[in-house]
Amino acid sequence: MLLAPIAAQAQDSAPTEQSQIEVDRAAARAAREAEKEAARVRKQQQEEAEKAAKQAQKEEDKKAKAAEKEARKAAKEQEEASEDKDKEARKAARDAEKESLEKRDSNAADASAVGASLVPTPDKADPDNILYLDLSTGGRVTIQLYPEIAPNHVERVKTLTRQGFYDGIIFHRVIEGFMAQTGDPTGTGTGGSDLPDVAAEFNKFPHLRGSVSMARAQDPNSANSQFFIVFYPRFSLDNSYTNFGRVISGMQYVDAVPRGEPPSTPARILQASLKSQNKPEPNYAAQAQPAERAISVDELNAPISN
Repeated sequence: MLLAPIAAQAQDSAPTEQSQIEVDRAAARAAREAEKEAARVRKQQQEEAEKAAKQAQKEEDKKAKAAEKEARKAAKEQEEASEDKDKEARKAARDAEKESLEKRDSNAADASAVGASLVPTPDKADPDNILYLDLSTGGRVTIQLYPEIAPNHVERVKTLTRQGFYDGIIFHRVIEGFMAQTGDPTGTGTGGSDLPDVAAEFNKFPHLRGSVSMARAQDPNSANSQFFIVFYPRFSLDNSYTNFGRVISGMQYVDAVPRGEPPSTPARILQASLKSQNKPEPNYAAQAQPAERAISVDELNAPISN
C-alpha cells in the first residue's frame, strides 16, 4: 500500500524542523550575547576614554596652575627687582644730593679759609677797593671788592667806575629771588664798554646774598662791563661766574630795585664811585623820576596856543 511510506516520511521530517528551531534560538541567544558583550565593551571603552580625558584635564589643570604660580613668582620677582631699582635710584639721588651739599659746604669752607687769609675786613680794606653805587631807589650801596680772587675783573670795574661809565645806567634784568643785573649802557643786555672782554677768573667764593658777580655770554671769557647782585644764595653759579665782591651795606636799596626783564620803570645807578674818590652822595629826591601828572578834562578841551 502506498500510505505506509508517506507516514514514515512525515515522521522523519519532524526532528529536522525541531533542530532548526533550536539552531535559530541558539543563534539568537548568541547574537544577544554578542550584542551584550559589544555594549559592555563600548561602555568600558567609554569609561576608559572619560577617565583618560579627566586625567588629561587634571594634568592640564596642574600644568596651568604650575604655570600661573611661576608667572606670579616671576611677577613678584620683577616687582621686587623694580622696587630694588627704585630704592637704588632714590639712594643714588640722596647720595648725589649729599655729595653736592658736602661739595657746596666744602667750597664755602674753602672760601672762608681763603677769605680769612686774603680778603681784608671792611674797616681795613683799601679805600680803592670799596665801590659805592648810589641808586635811584634812595640810598648808597657799599660793595667790598676782592682783587685777591678776581684781580682783572676788579680792575675792570674800577676803571669803568673812574670813567663814569656806570653813571645813569639802569638795572635792565631783575629776577625775583635771583639777582639784579646792570652795567649795560644800551639797557638791552647786549651792550658793554669799548674795552676788550675779560678772561674768566672763576673761584671758590660761593654766590651768597649780596654777592657781586660778573655777567657774561655763553663764552666763559666774554665778561666786559655788566655785573649782577644776588638776592638769595645761588650755589649753581659757583665756578661758572666770576664772583668779585659783596655788598657790605645798603642791600635794602638793591632789594627795592623793580623786577622785570626789563622792568617797566627800571632803577638806575645815579652815581658809581670808589671810596678813594671821596664823592658825596647825590640828592636822591631830586634825581627821582617824577610821576606822570594826570591831564584834566579842561586841559584836553583848552584851545591850542601858538
